[in-house]
Amino acid sequence: MTIAPPPIRNSTTTAVVEVSAKTTMIAGGLLVVLLVSVFWEWFRRQVAWASHEPSDWGHTLIIPFVSGYFVWMKRDFILAKPLSPSWIGIFIMIVGIAWYMFCNVGPAGLAHHNIRATGLGITLIGLGVLLLGWRGMEYVWFPLFYMLIFAQTISERLMNLVTYRMQDISAKGAYVFLNLIGIQTDHAGNVLTIFKDGEPVQLNVAEACSGMRMLVAFLALGVAMAYVSLPKLWQQIMLVALGIPISIFVNVLRVASLGILGMFDQNFMSGEFHHMIGLVWLLPAFFSYLGALWILSQFLVEVDETKVKPNAS
Repeated sequence: MTIAPPPIRNSTTTAVVEVSAKTTMIAGGLLVVLLVSVFWEWFRRQVAWASHEPSDWGHTLIIPFVSGYFVWMKRDFILAKPLSPSWIGIFIMIVGIAWYMFCNVGPAGLAHHNIRATGLGITLIGLGVLLLGWRGMEYVWFPLFYMLIFAQTISERLMNLVTYRMQDISAKGAYVFLNLIGIQTDHAGNVLTIFKDGEPVQLNVAEACSGMRMLVAFLALGVAMAYVSLPKLWQQIMLVALGIPISIFVNVLRVASLGILGMFDQNFMSGEFHHMIGLVWLLPAFFSYLGALWILSQFLVEVDETKVKPNAS
């Protein structure tokens, strides 16, 4: 009788650890609580800025929920197979936390809200890799980067790189528009001088009137609408790009409307009423964006699969 030798097993085979979705959610919740405590000062500053200037940065408090909705939309794809966490995520998290701490205690130039946010971003990427693995992260990259880009207040230092140019465009645009509708207006720098019965009324197109914050909010809105509503990459890019001229044009109309109202009462050009006018103009801007979305969606070409002939073998 011949005895067959036992099968030889490959000792180099790597075991893959798979965890259930419930275990992942519990572990993720505990780690998120831990991360909030580590990055508490950053979160506190961000919420304070958004609460203090809701018309400018209030959207940053909504973006994380929008990002979470994006992940929820892809939940079936993420959970289609058992999750395979990667321990590399722990190393990535350590790098992110170390960078954040270095920004707090290192050179003064690194003590910057947006630079510190990179540490938070790296840590969140590590958390995702740890909990979901590289396969699960395939559907989380976009929501994660969307949140990291749009859920933080942009510092004045960075905003000013573009704001001055936006002020100039808004002032010149309002100057042209007011003269076109028959209102005599002079333009010098960022100051518009509107004449009513020969009496000059000055409107200073300040940094708050530049429309830069409206542009940031519209880019965030455009990216979200493109991701949810348009299937083609070129359509998504086009919709996001259209947010720039739409926000600039609407801001020109906002500045012009402030000038017209200032002809009757100069108090309309400052204070709470000034902010209210900005909120009112968000409505036509939003509907203009919806119109652009509808137009782009009409370019979809549906192919009847029953009429497609198979290739000859």
